Amino acid sequence: MISYSRITLIMLFISASLLSFGQNKKTDLINGNYKNITFTEFAKEVEAQTTYHFFYDFAIVDSLLVTIQVKETPLPKVLPIIFKGTNLRYSIDAENRIYITADIALDLSLPNNYFKPEDINTVNQSTPVNTTVAPAPSTTRSLSLAERKLYEIGQPGKSMGGQVTLAGHLRDVKSGEPVIGAAVYIQSPAIGTTTDQFGYYSLTLPIGRHDLLIRGSGIKNTKRQILLQGNGQLEIELEEDITPLKEVVIEAEKDKNVAGMQMGLEKLDIKTMRQVPTAFGETDILRVVLTLPGVKSVGEGNTGMNVRGGATDQNLILFNDATIYNPAHLFGFFSAFNPDILKTVELYKSAIPAKYGGRLSSVLDITTRDGNKKELAGSGGIGLLTSRLTLEGPLIKDKTAFIIGGRSTYSDWLLRELPNSTFKQSSAGFYDVNAHISHEINSKNSIYATGYMSRDKFKLAADTLYKYLNQNASLKWKHIFNNKLYGVLTSAYSHYRYNITSNINPVNASELTYSINQSNIQADFNYFHNAKHTFDFGFSSILYHISPGSLKPLGTESLMETDILEREQGLESALYASDRIDLTPRFSVMLGLRYSMYHALGPKQVNQYVPNTPKSESTITDTVAYKAGDVLAKYQGPEYRLSAKYALTDNSSVKVSFNRMRQYIHMLSNTASMSPTDIWKLSDAHIRPQIGDQIALGYYRNFKSNTIETSIETYFKKMHDFVDYKSGATLLLNHHIETDVINAEGKAYGLEVMVKKLTGKINGWVSYTYSRSLVKVNTGSTTDMINKGIYYPSNFDKPHDFTLIGNYRFSRRFSTSLNFTYNTGRPITLPLAKYYTGNSTRVYYSERNAYRVPDYYRADFAMNIEGNHKVKKLAHSSWTLAIYNLTGRKNPYSIYFKSEGTRINGYQLSIFGRPIPTITYNFRF
Repeated sequence: MISYSRITLIMLFISASLLSFGQNKKTDLINGNYKNITFTEFAKEVEAQTTYHFFYDFAIVDSLLVTIQVKETPLPKVLPIIFKGTNLRYSIDAENRIYITADIALDLSLPNNYFKPEDINTVNQSTPVNTTVAPAPSTTRSLSLAERKLYEIGQPGKSMGGQVTLAGHLRDVKSGEPVIGAAVYIQSPAIGTTTDQFGYYSLTLPIGRHDLLIRGSGIKNTKRQILLQGNGQLEIELEEDITPLKEVVIEAEKDKNVAGMQMGLEKLDIKTMRQVPTAFGETDILRVVLTLPGVKSVGEGNTGMNVRGGATDQNLILFNDATIYNPAHLFGFFSAFNPDILKTVELYKSAIPAKYGGRLSSVLDITTRDGNKKELAGSGGIGLLTSRLTLEGPLIKDKTAFIIGGRSTYSDWLLRELPNSTFKQSSAGFYDVNAHISHEINSKNSIYATGYMSRDKFKLAADTLYKYLNQNASLKWKHIFNNKLYGVLTSAYSHYRYNITSNINPVNASELTYSINQSNIQADFNYFHNAKHTFDFGFSSILYHISPGSLKPLGTESLMETDILEREQGLESALYASDRIDLTPRFSVMLGLRYSMYHALGPKQVNQYVPNTPKSESTITDTVAYKAGDVLAKYQGPEYRLSAKYALTDNSSVKVSFNRMRQYIHMLSNTASMSPTDIWKLSDAHIRPQIGDQIALGYYRNFKSNTIETSIETYFKKMHDFVDYKSGATLLLNHHIETDVINAEGKAYGLEVMVKKLTGKINGWVSYTYSRSLVKVNTGSTTDMINKGIYYPSNFDKPHDFTLIGNYRFSRRFSTSLNFTYNTGRPITLPLAKYYTGNSTRVYYSERNAYRVPDYYRADFAMNIEGNHKVKKLAHSSWTLAIYNLTGRKNPYSIYFKSEGTRINGYQLSIFGRPIPTITYNFRF
């Protein structure tokens, strides 16, 4: 039996326990009247009367004041009232510990089977990259949690040497599009890289725990905590950053102009390009490119570029890796690219990467967006002359996206409003369509398909009708072999054609046609050995088909004879490799070699001429026939690429580069500007390929925490065997064009100074360029010699050029832009006198390009007014009001002369001789 004393002891214990339970239950209820006290004071009082304990960062609650009256109320009911209207969240564990956080409450529970060892070992041991971390869900709260989470990557014990490779993609959390050019790095040791055009990055890092930092222009700075145990992948989603009005520091690539290897590179995004006023209110990427140092144009209303003293045909223009032969609409008044589908534009003026070839002066690489992988979206604009609409969205969410855009013009109404009767009877119009699809097959394979088509039509009065057509397509397959190596296989097709129809007189009615087709395949591989050593290599092959021209009668009454030139074919191939090495923390070099080969192919009839005499019809000795596929001429040679960078300080560096380029295709034109009726001619047995050598030296310095960039670059270029023309040359329907063209020598040199500020209320850039472009034709024959065989200015030699692009943002909804440009007038050849010989009047001309047209200057102004920035809106809109040629200056486009009676009178032609106001409505949804 149980003794009385023992029973008494048990009863006392039970009573004490019940009393203790009741007291705990009572003390966990809140009582009090709190008036305008800080949260810290409130927490101390709660902790004094309950069993709760608070844990929080003082910084997130320092501005929170508590005013509440409660009686016998549980704390979990009090906290939501206090935190209402703030971003504060709370979590309570089993020990009554309260954790206060911002944006998202902590998850205090562990996942199922967390402590089971099979969670670590269930990965397929044969997979070299064995851990793929999925992206965070597409919410701000989940992205905040992603920064706090520790990502374990790789299998322990599988790596050798204490270093492993981490790779992955950066994507926009809302659209799923790749984030290009963002910086991905760790601070200790200092190792980093930037994402490529696919948003891909690869880093070789020491084993262990790191804070992986991500910085990008237009995205919120973020980090990921990683524990590296072996090779693995980390996919990261990023939020768009809304730039505040105060001065901010752009972290991504903030010192790339100083720390990067590349020199002579100008990179633009669509946000920057939209701030530059243009003639007809629509964002024009080629107009913006023409504001960059070292880039010129022969005149207004022309999109042909002359880069560092080179001709317009010496620029390779790529649209998603497909070549564009005519980048303009309406004879140069609009560019051929819809701004709403563009992602980035990169212009290489020197140190051209080894993967590019085929042109002497520059590469303009235009990349489109992949499209929204999350939801359907759209954008567009309505202007005085053009309208555009773009749609994008997922076909398979998070895997397949499309983007399609179109533009059209309705400019005929403007022609009818002009006072000139000729213009009233004219018509002009164009349209273009772009489509792009991206599809992620799996984590290692992705495909990208792009299609582009544009049509133009122009008719002056009732006379000649011009039509021209661009068609381009490209298909890419990206394959990731492992974290260090990936490759991209690209196939592309380009087609350009024009038709010139004249039927004003039925007897002379005719149609002239010309076309060029290009098919190419290219493979590019990138190998990331480590942070100090990267290797690129690949090959390319291009097959050209050109129909140089055909003239056919139009209608039954026409007496014109059919005249068709022989077709041309050529095969251009190349192998390339480049190696980037960081020899020391301050000194880096890049070595590259591209070896190109070209074969001119039959069928073709090739004229033979008397040796060592000028080519003319009278010196033809024979004609040799080549069958289809026969090689009628062969050219080949190495193209060297070398660049080096030395960092003087953290904010300054010097760079030097040398590159040799070869060009096997030439543009024949009888105008100084690029025209839709220009002819492209392949190298053959008589016309040799062009060769260009350029050496450049630059100094780069950043100020104010890398918010102000400055650079000074100087260059010298030699060009061999580029095409020039004899006086009175005939370019259209010439069956022996080699008798009217000559191989010329050229040299160009200059100095480019640029100051750029892309942050804060006031942003933009100022540039000054001094450059010379000179030509020499000294064939050894006095009949072909020009200017006595000494150097003379080229058609696009314009020594002085000054450009100001300035933007001022008053608020998030209202900003203004002003740009000013000045340059020296281009060279011309003038008639100096008349003389009589053989009973006829002749005109005596000056030496070629001995005079200049008047200097050019122009100012433009624009206002950008945005709608409110509410997140939940059917559509977001903005208005752009612009004035092109604010001062109304009549800048000369050309000077021409007419013989009128006994006199020769000169005239000046101006394209825009008065201010041109425009208004454009833009929208997106």
